[in-house]
Amino acid sequence: MRIERATLYLVEMPLVAPFVTSFGEQRVRRALLVALESGGRTGWGECVAGTGPWYSPETSDTARHVILDFVLPLLKGREIGHPSEFPALVAPIRGHAMAKAAVEAALWDLHAQREGVPLAALLGGTRDRVPAGVSVGIQPDVETLVSRVAGYVGEGYRRVKLKVKPGWDLEPLAAVRERFPDLPLSVDANAAYALADAAHLREFDRFGLLMVEQPLAHDDLVGHAQLAEALRTPLCLDESITSPGRAWEALELGACRILNVKQGRLGGLSAVLEVHELAQERGVPLWCGGMLETGIGRALNAAVASLPGFTLPHDISATDRYYREDIATPPFRLEDGHIRVPTRPGLGVEVDLARLQRYAVAMWAWRPRGGTDDEG
Repeated sequence: MRIERATLYLVEMPLVAPFVTSFGEQRVRRALLVALESGGRTGWGECVAGTGPWYSPETSDTARHVILDFVLPLLKGREIGHPSEFPALVAPIRGHAMAKAAVEAALWDLHAQREGVPLAALLGGTRDRVPAGVSVGIQPDVETLVSRVAGYVGEGYRRVKLKVKPGWDLEPLAAVRERFPDLPLSVDANAAYALADAAHLREFDRFGLLMVEQPLAHDDLVGHAQLAEALRTPLCLDESITSPGRAWEALELGACRILNVKQGRLGGLSAVLEVHELAQERGVPLWCGGMLETGIGRALNAAVASLPGFTLPHDISATDRYYREDIATPPFRLEDGHIRVPTRPGLGVEVDLARLQRYAVAMWAWRPRGGTDDEG
């Protein structure tokens, strides 16, 4: 396939409720969407970079720059037989995993449509639905937190993850665990602690957690390995796992026993498949993390989560968990604690162009012969 046209859309999607983590508060999801056209089809990808360099060095603005000025020119005149060829093509571009992943996702969508198969099947997925967990941000008070968790448990979510930070950890954990003694429960610190907090973090062991996710700095594998020896609760890494090679290093060091897989952070679906193979060889459980994606990214995550090595509940919530109205249809719904994996060819969702135009704040069109037009 040859890319005949590419269009980037910057959308601003209001969240149903503010989402608060140790990074700060988010009320609007600002997402960069990539549409690639080839042979009468359109493939879609979603860049998970945020508005600022807090979770990752990338932002939606840097991703737009890299995609338009460096990634897409490498596709000019190229015949791409399979999306797995893409990583080698963009290898000269150092870093910018999220920008690359968004374009690669659109290529996988196009290829799956051309083959007439769902993306999940193309990747090797074995499930038609995946267990859904929910991530609960930092709340104004413990009472509100327990009430929110009760609501999600009532909806049927199979696992609840609490965002924590110094000053907001033991008390909310104790309250949730007391109310729900048998609830599969985990915490996510988003790198808010230091190794010097090991004694405090050992207190987490008494709550019977599935995992403690990313307690230390994103680049501190050695510190995580030392902390892993001090805790009974398994450590899971998120921000630290930026490539298949980094995943191998983490497992070699004993820095974690569980991996959170996000295709955007890893640099695309080809990298996900590498990590999946590594984890299966090592017997390491995987789960798919979320980044407040629209239905485009949610469909991609569902396909990833259908792979056999993804054995823990995922951060793939129902659409209405974050958005009253999404740009992709049909919406994802919670069914007996699970999310169905799309079965139509490609990503398996349709982008509602009227909604897309309503939420788009800027767009850029790229043509192999004519360069970029700013239509913002």
